[in-house]
Amino acid sequence: MNKFGQIGKLKEEKIEEYERLHADVWPDVLKKISECNIRNYSIFRFQSYVFSYFEYIGSDYEEDMRKMEADPVTREWWMHTHPCFQKYSMDEQSEFFHDMKQIFNYAG
Repeated sequence: MNKFGQIGKLKEEKIEEYERLHADVWPDVLKKISECNIRNYSIFRFQSYVFSYFEYIGSDYEEDMRKMEADPVTREWWMHTHPCFQKYSMDEQSEFFHDMKQIFNYAG
């Protein structure tokens, strides 16, 4: 299992909309998340910053992410969620969420 932490920044005027969307995530989006081997997925917010955490249980993360990106329902969902974010480039992978380096874990 691999653990992932990601960070993003919401537009101030879109915070309530982003929270409303995630209060009722579409069932097919949740199904695709599971099919792509993601478990224990959480999103937290502090002011306009969002932090997501999930665990990946598969063996080919890049391929599973390609499957997710190709899913029409997930792409439609992203059409609602992506406009909530401020775009900024911290890496080449994404304009919205950026991977974070894990520096500590206590599993005891």
